[in-house]
Amino acid sequence: MSQVTPAVSAASLPDRKAGAQFYEVGYRVRTGDVDQDMRVRLDAVARYLQDVANDNLEATEFSATDPFWIVRRTIIDVIEPVTWPGTVTAQRWCGALSTRWTNMRVRLTAEHETNRFNPRPRPPGLIETEAFWINVNEKGVPSRLSDEAFTMLSAMTDEHRLRWRSMNPEKAPDASEIDFPDREHVLRITDFDPFKHLNNAAYLEAVEDELVEHPDLVDGPHRVVIEYLRPIVPGTRLILRRVREGDRLNVWLMIPGTGDELVVAASVVVGPIPG
Repeated sequence: MSQVTPAVSAASLPDRKAGAQFYEVGYRVRTGDVDQDMRVRLDAVARYLQDVANDNLEATEFSATDPFWIVRRTIIDVIEPVTWPGTVTAQRWCGALSTRWTNMRVRLTAEHETNRFNPRPRPPGLIETEAFWINVNEKGVPSRLSDEAFTMLSAMTDEHRLRWRSMNPEKAPDASEIDFPDREHVLRITDFDPFKHLNNAAYLEAVEDELVEHPDLVDGPHRVVIEYLRPIVPGTRLILRRVREGDRLNVWLMIPGTGDELVVAASVVVGPIPG
């Protein structure tokens, strides 16, 4: 079996700067968000992150000055699972930035309730996340933040020289060198957004399909890192290549390139949260 280049291990996600402004909103956990064990799935977490980002944007003047953003990477640290029934509180702030991109932190906490379907008391949920957002223009080209946006966001953090550094192994091993055969993940038209891009949550639906075979990875605290490398548009065939190494699962979401070649559209690593 081929060896996969180790992912870059970032430590626990940094806390909010003392006194920094943040945006807060609450959401109800719905049955469509959870698996058969009442655990909020990764794709549902991605939808919470999209919702709070959109709500945050609309609550500021950025919807006029800085309306277009794309996600390059999302880190999800599930410290204590969020389950149904309950209410999620999302707090969002800027953890680091440069002139064209930001690390936006979102803390998800949950107060759990009980009902006849889930009668046992559970501890409060806690999921820490960080997403690398790139500010783009109408053509999708990275562009400078407006002065207003930079002023507001930079006040939340002392890190104003954010640089991109990949955390996941971007290159997939050859299919002939790994234990698991490639499998196709069928996409639906409902997986795509109005801009004909695969919704961020849909990528993690494919990962949830893989985790069914690796329940030990999500039984305790765990980290998921997804990096988006190429857009996936309607009609694209999506192939998953996977490697399990100890307490870590590597997944490459691959699409046709030129000829018979497959290229990586996104890479995902699921494993323990670094100490």
